[in-house]
Amino acid sequence: MKSLAELKAIKEKAQAQMTARENNDDGIRVLVGMATCGIAAGARPILNKFVDEIAKRNIHNVKVTQTGCIGICQYEPVVEVVVPGQEKVTYVKMTEDKIDRIITEHIVNGKPVTEFTIGSYKD
Repeated sequence: MKSLAELKAIKEKAQAQMTARENNDDGIRVLVGMATCGIAAGARPILNKFVDEIAKRNIHNVKVTQTGCIGICQYEPVVEVVVPGQEKVTYVKMTEDKIDRIITEHIVNGKPVTEFTIGSYKD
């Protein structure tokens, strides 16, 4: 950081991301399990990439938040996508590589990526 203007730009970007996360009660919610088990399994980079990708793609109807333990620690990192009026979809064993497909196929186009869901791991 070399100037006050650069610091101000960083602050404005962070505030815009926070506002996008807070002002979306009726849109799609992406919940990242961030209890101790999730963090230990690598959930923090997952959360950060979801926030960054949603902002980068300028998608306004999605709220990315963290939640506590989802209760399936053996499948961490876990992400739930909740679309109003539909059943929630639980993605397990999340990696950063899976996020692009989930955003494109599920969040944008409405088709869950079933091979990343808990149902595909239980079978």
